[in-house]
Amino acid sequence: MNQPDTCHPGRYWHALPDGRLQCDVCPRYCKLHEGQRGLCFVRARQSGQIVLTTYGRSSGFCIDPIEKKPLNHFLPGTPVLSFGTAGCNLTCKFCQNWDISKARDFDRIQDVASPEAIADAAVRNGCRSVAFTYNDPVIFLEYAIDVAQACRERGLKTVAVSAGYIAPEPRIEFFRYMDAANIDLKGFTEKFYKDLCSGKLAAVLDTLQYLKHETKVWFEITTLLIPGENDSRAEIEAQSDWLIDHLGPNVPLHFTAFHPDWKMTDRPPTPPATLRMARQIAHDAGLRYVYTGNVHDPERQSTFCQGCGAVLIGRDWYDITAWHLSADGRCVACGTPCHGVFEATAGRWGARRLPLKLRTATSALCSQNSA
Repeated sequence: MNQPDTCHPGRYWHALPDGRLQCDVCPRYCKLHEGQRGLCFVRARQSGQIVLTTYGRSSGFCIDPIEKKPLNHFLPGTPVLSFGTAGCNLTCKFCQNWDISKARDFDRIQDVASPEAIADAAVRNGCRSVAFTYNDPVIFLEYAIDVAQACRERGLKTVAVSAGYIAPEPRIEFFRYMDAANIDLKGFTEKFYKDLCSGKLAAVLDTLQYLKHETKVWFEITTLLIPGENDSRAEIEAQSDWLIDHLGPNVPLHFTAFHPDWKMTDRPPTPPATLRMARQIAHDAGLRYVYTGNVHDPERQSTFCQGCGAVLIGRDWYDITAWHLSADGRCVACGTPCHGVFEATAGRWGARRLPLKLRTATSALCSQNSA
């Protein structure tokens, strides 16, 4: 097998009158001179074009429970082959994967794999899907799409774990190849996005509406609640009302606990009471499937029937402890449908994490200067 070319032509860019090239993958629209990289650090200008410098290279491969993405309504209990690359197009001060998303030393990325090798490894290890995660797949769009195509040829599903910070045109192609997504809705004010992520809330809301109204992608939403930043009752109420009004009641929402990390080590962890409050607010607003995460809370991490209140899917962390869905995804007690993508029975992968080494190699990387 030939080693993948780590400098791959980019799909979305155009030339500006002043000679710079504009990357059109995300709403940052970085404008680059020859030899410069965008803020994501992995999309760069080289030889008069925009290239992806991490094509075929990963920060690691691991088989995870699908619930870890988190996806509670997509093939529950099944294993997913997870991987990411390096870099990110947001600058979140609270990043929980900063060692990967903020990586600038590409020599630490030693796993090299073609799209076909990844799909083959997933099949060989009994995975039902492949997830682009750990850092945002938007910035390695070309690689993610090629992997997704290889997966489809082998009957595998694909999952995007993303902040949804993507421009309208590439968004169409990117999600055309995804079967499921978890979108990280980081807060619900423009100030939060500007001050803590150097991004724009409106762009993420556009992606959420696009997924709901223009695609068949199953998606769920995660909000990491940070004490003193995005955990006020008023903000959670505003977010819940927007979700009901624009996406409807059946999109699962995960409120997860923050732990001090990256540039916000001065903040305390999220109290479990805050997660319970947020979940109750969202339920009161009309959202049907609301979960807590990053804490041990089996009751609030289980799925209940919207008709009779019976437990449909019991969970203890990432273990499935109960399964009361029929083959067509209905409550076995009253027949009320549960929204999601389900099989006749739950998978039995459990909470295991299994690191994989697909292939190791060293390669010469593209050399550009930072923008």
